[in-house]
Amino acid sequence: MKKVLHVKGMMCQNCVKHVKEALEKVEGVTAADVRLEPGTAAVTLSAGVADSVLSQAVVDEGYEVLSVEVA
Repeated sequence: MKKVLHVKGMMCQNCVKHVKEALEKVEGVTAADVRLEPGTAAVTLSAGVADSVLSQAVVDEGYEVLSVEVA
């Protein structure tokens, strides 16, 4: 399963790195493809992970999650 998070507040590649690392630490996430433009983070999941858990990982890094959708 894949989900795409729309992330607000990423300004540079260092921000991208922080979001990627935070998402990849979440249990059930096997990979995260974070893009500065258009401000998305596509995560590949090996198990069901709640949207709120994914969002909280990003929020804890100081960014805002606008939406989460199944890809």
